[in-house]
Amino acid sequence: MTTGKFNPMEYLLGYKCRTLRLNLVNLGFSLFRIVLVYLLDNSSPLDRFIPNRAAMDFDFAHYMLMGGKVEKENTSPCSPSKEAYRKQLAEIFNINRTRILAFKNKPPPSADVFQEFFASVPQSTPTKQRRYIPKSSERTLDAPELLDDFYLNLLDWGGSNILAIALGNAVYLWDASDGSISELLAIGDEMGPVTSVRWSPDARHLAVGLNNSHVQLWDSVTSRLLRTLREGHRSRVGSLDWNNHILTTGGMDSLIINNDVRIRSHTVSTYRGHNQEVCGLKWSTSGQQLASGGNDNLLYIWNLSMNSNRSSANQWVHRLEDHRAAVKALSWCPFQSDLLASGGGLGDHCIKFWNTHNGVCLNSVNTGSQVCCLLWNKHEREILSSHGFADNQLTLWKYPSMVKIAELYGHTSRVLYMSQSPDGYTVASAASDETLRIWNLFGIPELEKPACKTKTEPFANVSRIR
Repeated sequence: MTTGKFNPMEYLLGYKCRTLRLNLVNLGFSLFRIVLVYLLDNSSPLDRFIPNRAAMDFDFAHYMLMGGKVEKENTSPCSPSKEAYRKQLAEIFNINRTRILAFKNKPPPSADVFQEFFASVPQSTPTKQRRYIPKSSERTLDAPELLDDFYLNLLDWGGSNILAIALGNAVYLWDASDGSISELLAIGDEMGPVTSVRWSPDARHLAVGLNNSHVQLWDSVTSRLLRTLREGHRSRVGSLDWNNHILTTGGMDSLIINNDVRIRSHTVSTYRGHNQEVCGLKWSTSGQQLASGGNDNLLYIWNLSMNSNRSSANQWVHRLEDHRAAVKALSWCPFQSDLLASGGGLGDHCIKFWNTHNGVCLNSVNTGSQVCCLLWNKHEREILSSHGFADNQLTLWKYPSMVKIAELYGHTSRVLYMSQSPDGYTVASAASDETLRIWNLFGIPELEKPACKTKTEPFANVSRIR
């Protein structure tokens, strides 16, 4: 064939080759799609890397298979600016689309991942806020003629929210609900002064110990003397405590007497062990054990079943001699039945904790001053102590670490008497400075939820249409 002349056969052959090549490309792509659809639609368990149709872009794949091929065939030169524009445009449209086959789903957005993570993590319980403890008393009342005697017990807060306090030869009642004050009794000098007071479990009757060794029982509602217990003691009765219908009395004669106030011959048993005045008496919550402290620096643990018919050497359960001064402050733990706290006087300064089951001293803390009274917090693991010389303060301790939580000042003389409100949140303290102070030490009472109103009409639970 001569050069420069048009040859129809050559042109026709080239056209058919180009057409055949294009058809083969289209055929290959169609076969590829058929095979891919078949593999993806197969419901049998997959054990190979099979592409995920949901994550694929077929249009972009077709462009890359076809358009890219055609673009490579166009080898005509272009200016540098057009080449830079083409590359930038390709990067913009092809971002995150470089893969044709995807073998896993696209990851979720990062924000959703963090939300799911934090939702699945268990949230820690909120920390309990530290209780606010006022540093000053809520109320201060005058208590003239309050005796300055470490061995007496002249203050008690009853279950009906009435506080009884002995002032000289009289006993006064302060109603904490409305603040009213009334005089319950007044005795003559031949019988007085009053040396101890203690409310009965029913919160109506008050036992009153006298300097002449008698014990009187008064009805606080009618202000009437019900009975006088004359037999038993030979000198003043400085400590009292109740165990149901049994009134236990401790006197300067070192005797501890159990009196059944229901019967005429009230003396039912006598505990002998102390050799000086009994100044502290406390029955356990169960009513099975009695703790007694005396001016002989001794602490005794007694059982309810023991009486004077048994040998005096074996009458007590435990005879504890660790204190070095008179033991007046006694308090049973409200959350552990066999745990007793005791406090020593001026020459001791210690608070000791006892396991009354085996008589072991669990801990001893030197407070630095005379321990007059002890009260457990009924709502927290805390114990409150009142002190004498030299700071005359109230100290709140964390149990069992015995770390000081707060020290409260206000009294100007030793705080000899202390009692707790029925709900366990408020404390009353009386000192020889002739003042009675009310403290909010153990928190704020929780408000009771209002009771749901009951429906009185018949068939109240039957649903109605209107």
